Amino acid sequence: MSTLRASLLPLLAGLLLLPGGPAHARDTALPPTVAKALARAQVPVEAVSVVVEEAGGNNAPLLSHRAGTPMNPASVMKLVTTLAALETLGPGWSWSTPVYVEGTVRESTLYGNLYIKGQGDPKLVAERIWLLLRRVQGLDIRKIAGDIVLDRSAFETVAVDPAEFDGEPLRPYNAAPDALLLNFKSVLMTFVPDRAANTAHVHVEPPLAGVSWPSHVPLRDSECNDYRGALRADFSDPAQPRFAGRYPVGCGEKVWPLAYADPAGYGPRAIEGMWRAIGGQLQGRVRYGSVPVALTPAFALESPPLAEVVRDINKYSNNVMTQQLFLTLSLQQQGKGTLAGSRELLQDWWRQRFGAGEAPQIANGSGLSREDRMSATALARLLQYAWSSPLMPELMSSLPISGLDGTLRPSRWHAQGQAHLKTGSLRDVASIAGIVHAESGRRYVLVALVNHPNAGAVRPALEALVDWTARLPSDRKKKTE
Repeated sequence: MSTLRASLLPLLAGLLLLPGGPAHARDTALPPTVAKALARAQVPVEAVSVVVEEAGGNNAPLLSHRAGTPMNPASVMKLVTTLAALETLGPGWSWSTPVYVEGTVRESTLYGNLYIKGQGDPKLVAERIWLLLRRVQGLDIRKIAGDIVLDRSAFETVAVDPAEFDGEPLRPYNAAPDALLLNFKSVLMTFVPDRAANTAHVHVEPPLAGVSWPSHVPLRDSECNDYRGALRADFSDPAQPRFAGRYPVGCGEKVWPLAYADPAGYGPRAIEGMWRAIGGQLQGRVRYGSVPVALTPAFALESPPLAEVVRDINKYSNNVMTQQLFLTLSLQQQGKGTLAGSRELLQDWWRQRFGAGEAPQIANGSGLSREDRMSATALARLLQYAWSSPLMPELMSSLPISGLDGTLRPSRWHAQGQAHLKTGSLRDVASIAGIVHAESGRRYVLVALVNHPNAGAVRPALEALVDWTARLPSDRKKKTE
């Protein structure tokens, strides 16, 4: 008998994993409004994973559908990275960008090199680069007889195809991570129409050395539709961008954030351009290199605190900032920012808090990967843990509010202002995860993951799920549609 029972165990285990088998017996039916919206989007319920459960409660989930199935979560994976970072680094932790002076300063001239060492700061934007360079001038340095050397050695080089996921290589959020990430390797082009001159003035920040931008573009007497397409921009020559079209006068003033077409050349061009713009002189050149071991910093520029950076990451789903944070984890603990090192650290963090089961499969921490996998159950456990954590206010305040801000702002949510939700989207992937504040006064953890070629059409279904959750009565036994 024992031999027969042992021989049946593998078969029984396999049956438990089959769709419709005992492992799925506890699945609950999706609310009718959600099921109908999925049907309209032509997305089968088998492509959806959902968990809805009371926050801080020990009761069974109110809604559980394919909750244990590993799915691609897209940017919802940022919840893992940001919560782990808040715990391991602390909400007040900040990045430091040290500056080194090699040589002597006489009569406002540095006879030697100036070094800037990147250590992963994801918010080293143009305004803060200006401040760094002004602090250099505060050392009585107006002219540099040597070079300005940019040290990016704190992170490994991460190869990224900026067009891989959405075909938009010139979007700043598609920039590759960099230990010295300067202004997301991007520029802001501002177009200001001048009807009298029949032209739109073009202003570009920051200035890039050796790059000749058009100072104006002709106007077109039309309403504002696709102004970027109307400009017919040509960035094939990074040193000489061109506009072959016209700017629609109906657009008024517009700002176009643009990743520079030559990312490797951006850092030297930006530093030289900004140094000269504030009156600095440079006899040498700006180049990449390493800080000599014997040097000590003259000063260091500190970033905003981590809690503020996490808010930018989650509110606006910034991929490159998340990858900067992800690589920073291994930089701080292992001395070098590497993908493999940070994956190992996040896996250890997860096991210490939730055990080995249901550990997420993480590529780069941002969710911008086809390799990531995580179940709705695992995400719900993460959110329950965060809800009871002292860091709950920092994480929750970083999530977009339904219908009001961040990635949830442009919407007609029925449950407007009633949910803090991280969103995620890739081709064939749509997801939301966070906390819903129900009309009854209760709080619910909600996770929904969709992996299907029609995932881009499921937003009405996700909104219906949030609305259903927001209207759950205080008596959970009462039927709700």
